[in-house]
Amino acid sequence: FADVAAKKIISDDAERGIFICGTGIGISIAANRHKGIRAALCSDIYSTRLSRQHNNANVLAMGANIVALPLAKEMINVWLSESFEGGRHERRVCKLDLD
Repeated sequence: FADVAAKKIISDDAERGIFICGTGIGISIAANRHKGIRAALCSDIYSTRLSRQHNNANVLAMGANIVALPLAKEMINVWLSESFEGGRHERRVCKLDLD
């Protein structure tokens, strides 16, 4: 599923994605194999917020066995409402897609 969804993001059929598996680890690794995908494995509000603000994450990865549903919903709302700050973070994020 990560492969299909990541390709949708890369081809601009989708802007961002939310990927979930048991721990979130496997799905985030699978997603990050794709150039142009910046999947952030998050389990709290702070890292969720910074994944967008500082890393311009285009995939939020979560573990269904790690994050309780009420927190997951809050994380999704935060992640969808945040935007990339750019500025001092821009150069570092650009380096992520270098060959």
